[in-house]
Amino acid sequence: MIGIIGFGRFGKLTARYLAADFEVLIYHRTDKSTEIKKCGARTASLKEVCRQKIIILCVPISKLQEVLADIGPLLKEGAVVVDVCSVKVYPVQWMQAALPETVSILATHPIFGPDSAADSLKGHKIFISPIRIDTNHYQKIKTYLASKELVLIESTPEDHDEQIAVSLALTHYIGRSLSAFGAAPLSIDSEGYKRLLHILEVVENDTWQLFHDMHQYNPYAQEKRAAFMEAMQKINDQLINSATVNV
Repeated sequence: MIGIIGFGRFGKLTARYLAADFEVLIYHRTDKSTEIKKCGARTASLKEVCRQKIIILCVPISKLQEVLADIGPLLKEGAVVVDVCSVKVYPVQWMQAALPETVSILATHPIFGPDSAADSLKGHKIFISPIRIDTNHYQKIKTYLASKELVLIESTPEDHDEQIAVSLALTHYIGRSLSAFGAAPLSIDSEGYKRLLHILEVVENDTWQLFHDMHQYNPYAQEKRAAFMEAMQKINDQLINSATVNV
């Protein structure tokens, strides 16, 4: 059996896919038993979820340390704890500090969401990093993920966060900026503008908490954001300072 802690949008997606192959127990701080049942899983206490062989933490990054403190004493020896945070350096440090040495740690980041993977996992990417897990368990998990036609990316938490600071955090920053600007469909548009609106659509369904956390807890995000804004300012200065055409 697999235990899941957290039943937000991503927890729900995770439960739906895993329930097709495993018995899934879910703990959520508020009552979501009806929705959990619809996913093919069942509601359980935190203690019961923590007694499972694999426990997946589908909680906001900003709540992870609190959850780790709660579950540490409840985990059984040999359990595999998996996080799905969109940042990796700090969550890995927190898990190593809070979880017993007898517990395995697998850091993951499914690089898809409830909207993009609503119908299929095929072709979507998932980052994985074996922080503290034996080869046999790790290989079994990799084999299962590959059987779902996911693309596995194995690397370090540091490499993940530096790349994701651009590919995800900066993308969301641009999307949020477009929303604040008031970008909307136009009758006279271009393919490029439509692509910009697609970025806006990608982030609109995600919470501000997720957006805040992916920037707050990624050690590279501020640096990449500043570099992007500096580049925009340079281009703007070039436009202002270049010779104007008399009309």
